[in-house]
Amino acid sequence: MQPLSVVPWSEVPGGALEGVRGVFTDIDDTLTRDGAIEAAALKALQALHAAGLPVVAITGRPMGWSLPFASAWPVAAIVAENGAVAMFRQGDGLVTEYAQDEVTRSRNTERLRAVAERVLCEVPGATLAQDSPGRVTDIAIDHSEFAHLDPNRIAQVVGVMRSEGMNASVSSIHINGWFGEHTKLSGARWILRRLFGRELDAEIERWIYVGDSTNDQAMFGHFPLSGGVANLRDFAEQLHTWPAYITLGERGAGFAEVAARLPPSPSGRGLG
Repeated sequence: MQPLSVVPWSEVPGGALEGVRGVFTDIDDTLTRDGAIEAAALKALQALHAAGLPVVAITGRPMGWSLPFASAWPVAAIVAENGAVAMFRQGDGLVTEYAQDEVTRSRNTERLRAVAERVLCEVPGATLAQDSPGRVTDIAIDHSEFAHLDPNRIAQVVGVMRSEGMNASVSSIHINGWFGEHTKLSGARWILRRLFGRELDAEIERWIYVGDSTNDQAMFGHFPLSGGVANLRDFAEQLHTWPAYITLGERGAGFAEVAARLPPSPSGRGLG
């Protein structure tokens, strides 16, 4: 049930938005519908870029899936695999960096494969996400993109992952499991420091986070200016942490609603 403290995005005090330096956002069902970016969201990304407000997308999607969008979309970066991999433009090329070193990633490869096999064996109907070939640091089980798992089987998958020492997170489409301490929040801190030399926690009230699902709850709880797009209400019974605000529009229309209220950066770069 939505708490009374969650108010419409349209009621965010204008003064709270004056000093905003940029936006962090989820991708699936926040910018996209059925895996494709919605026109309203793309237009909003372009408008924010023109206004000097950087956007960083943080997603559970894999590196391989995210690479073309890191090049094509007007975003400062995409942080994929729940904080494990960052992709951003540098000069004429695209740079990929990892939160874990190569030795750690290599050591985890067999562990990830073993857990995936156990999930597929123990949970009826469980299937790997179709974007699995692009994954480097995690595994993903499809529960709502091309397959369907009911809440009990989703809980089973999460239980298997956690019993193996994994972190597990449920997005609007996938159940992700990984070894390591990285999260969406650690990824946000890392990319802001890496690209702009700034500490997120020192200026957290000047950044916005937009999301749509249960795996955005840590971000909702950390960002004073957190916004859920309207389809977040689909997960009302599973939420323990709500954003401060919620949009009237769903998915890309909701993201565009957030962007429309943000004033241009006075410096033209969003980080002055």
